[in-house]
Amino acid sequence: MYSKSIQNLIDAFRKLPSVGQRTAERFVFHLLKSGKKEVGEITISLKELIENVKSCETCWDFSDYNPCAICGNKNRDQSLLCVVSEPQDIPVMERTGAYNGLYHVLRGVIEPGEEDLDRLKIKELFEKLRNKEIKEIILALNPDLPGETTMLFLEKKIKEKYPNLKATRLARGLPMGSDLQYADEITLGSAIKNRTAR
Repeated sequence: MYSKSIQNLIDAFRKLPSVGQRTAERFVFHLLKSGKKEVGEITISLKELIENVKSCETCWDFSDYNPCAICGNKNRDQSLLCVVSEPQDIPVMERTGAYNGLYHVLRGVIEPGEEDLDRLKIKELFEKLRNKEIKEIILALNPDLPGETTMLFLEKKIKEKYPNLKATRLARGLPMGSDLQYADEITLGSAIKNRTAR
């Protein structure tokens, strides 16, 4: 139906998360109609991404530098390690201004029933935990089934290998402006369990 070049680019876009056939087609025809300047800018950006971005071998975030700016900052609290599932979680944590420690990116979570965990940076996490400076590990994963499975697995392994290391999770509860009538039982139960005095 489409020329080979158009179809190849549609197929390439379809490999992106949440991009189906129609969205991929819209992307391609937008680029074709927008002219060579916009396509050239995207091409240059992709080329720079491939050439410059690498994995930080300390936290496994993506960065132009190794170590990344956070791992290279000696003013950060070296005794705190926050474990996140994806690189995109770090800017979210940083925007709060409430955390000044280090990070470790797992690059995913354990899917229920999954046995081959080599795709995740779990082995690298436990190598990092040999560092006696780390006093607390914060498990900051999504409170869904894969995130919960991963946190339970990590908590068990941390207790086995490093019984003196404090392992914590992010508190969960009701968001500001929410209505109790519409809260699910898990969120409401967590809010009651993690209640704080004011």
